[in-house]
Amino acid sequence: MTTLSYPYQNSSAGHHHRYLLPPLVTMLSQIQLLHAQPIRVLDLGCGNGSLSNAISQKGFEVVGVEDSESGVAIARQNFPACQFIHASIYDLPYGKLERAFDIAIAAEVIEHLLYPKELLQAAKRCLRSNGRLILTTPYHGYLKNLILAATGKMDSHFTVLWDGGHIKFFSVKTLSALLQQQGFTDLEFRFAGRLPYVWKSMLVSSTPTFLENLD
Repeated sequence: MTTLSYPYQNSSAGHHHRYLLPPLVTMLSQIQLLHAQPIRVLDLGCGNGSLSNAISQKGFEVVGVEDSESGVAIARQNFPACQFIHASIYDLPYGKLERAFDIAIAAEVIEHLLYPKELLQAAKRCLRSNGRLILTTPYHGYLKNLILAATGKMDSHFTVLWDGGHIKFFSVKTLSALLQQQGFTDLEFRFAGRLPYVWKSMLVSSTPTFLENLD
């Protein structure tokens, strides 16, 4: 299985960083309090490395994984405080990554994947005992979709004209079901952007239960 390789042009932060970073940093800081230093973070689908760099500036040791050659090249050139690996989420170099991280992050990635279960399974293999997975993805819910329909914006919101665009659309219910199906528990949700129930994105932190007795 392969993913689409995005052609990154520069190291600029994505537009979603503005509203995702504050709740993401809060979640990371809460986890940080429970661990000895330093905390190792795996950024799955790190793009051009700008989010990895922002996290590392908060005192975390960050390794980013990205399938785009241009993304990895830009990240390595601009963010030397982090380590970057060129690899697909579907085919990670587990010799370097397995059981090596306290936190795994996938920010605005899972909605692009044909096989989202693979992302959760990959994160499990990379997390240490008592590790946490943090996912972020665009929020979808009944009220938001009703407003999109009533205002005639459904076609633009769910456009098929964006190459490499979103192919999975998650609600709190469906994202929770996917995580629980793959053995994740202790789900903690936060939301970002816009007004309540028309949020831009949601963030969820969870623990893979099968790791609890390892190490």
